[in-house]
Amino acid sequence: MTNRAQILAAGWAAGYGTLALGWAITGRGFPFGPADERGDLSALRALEPSAGAPIFAVVLLLAAVALIFTRGSAAPRGPVRYAVLTYLWLVTAALLAVVPDARLLTIAGYAPMLIIGLPFGWPPDVDYSTVFTWTVANQAIAAIGGVLIARAALTWQRRTRGACETCGRDGTRGGWTSPSSAARWGRIAVWIAAAIPAMYAVVRLAWAAGIPLGISGEFLEEMQREGITVAAAGLGGFALAGAILTLGLTQRWGEVFPRWMIGLSGRRVPIRLATIPASIVAVLVASASISLYTGEGSEDLLSNGLATAPALLWPLWSAALAAATYAYHLRRRPRCEQCHRPAPLTVVRDTKEQAPAGLVRESGARAY
Repeated sequence: MTNRAQILAAGWAAGYGTLALGWAITGRGFPFGPADERGDLSALRALEPSAGAPIFAVVLLLAAVALIFTRGSAAPRGPVRYAVLTYLWLVTAALLAVVPDARLLTIAGYAPMLIIGLPFGWPPDVDYSTVFTWTVANQAIAAIGGVLIARAALTWQRRTRGACETCGRDGTRGGWTSPSSAARWGRIAVWIAAAIPAMYAVVRLAWAAGIPLGISGEFLEEMQREGITVAAAGLGGFALAGAILTLGLTQRWGEVFPRWMIGLSGRRVPIRLATIPASIVAVLVASASISLYTGEGSEDLLSNGLATAPALLWPLWSAALAAATYAYHLRRRPRCEQCHRPAPLTVVRDTKEQAPAGLVRESGARAY
């Protein structure tokens, strides 16, 4: 597994680094900086191609070299190990949170409305060429690369500390990663991660309903004339659905499909069905948070009251959602097929409640 993760990540870094080298040599194609016509929210909006392209090339090609180094059978200790891991995690953070901006989260929010409405020509006057641009494509490519490098770095980090590459278990007691501990701090994280998008949804749905919450009546009328309230309804509905789904990370229906889901009723919810979408949203919100706080006009955010107050909490939302997702994973991860360490005990509060197959019940606590 390690070699596969390292090969994929190194191949991506070498390929994209070579592309960036081409941008540097030809002086054309660099998708960020002043060339990005809609980059007012991008943290890279001031990065000139003459500097940005070589930086991308050097950083990514060095990452490829580091990833090839991690394929070796030797397990370096001390400064070498920490230096390699630090570099790979910094590159990961840049690719996932700094290079992308709020446009990826916006596209994800509009996606249901755009997909459903596309065959009917709705929403009207949508120019998809201005939505899916060369810059946005490169942001998505960077995010994919960040995921690949993160996976490679994580497996190597686990291997070099003597833990299982697949699950991260090392045979010791879990401590804060035990199911009971994860249930406690995970529940707090879930409520925070659900409350923030719910507040965002309330504001946007209020605008869609004609209530000028946090804005003037005149501005709301202008939004209605331009059809912006329709988009607000879509974003508000998406945020509200996300808040409800987040609650499932600590609810029984987040582990066992409810009765009304014909064909799935009573079956266990696959862990990745919850963790993959939640992780994607956490990353998109993190990148949107950075662009929100570093973009043009960020100094006016505090003066806009309720209109922007929920968005100011996006960094907390991202961190809370990531923590809630990890807690869900820790509580439900099964027996590892590689190291064969057993699945954790899953504890529920009500001993009279029927548990799905594979759950172990104890009274007096609830760990889901």
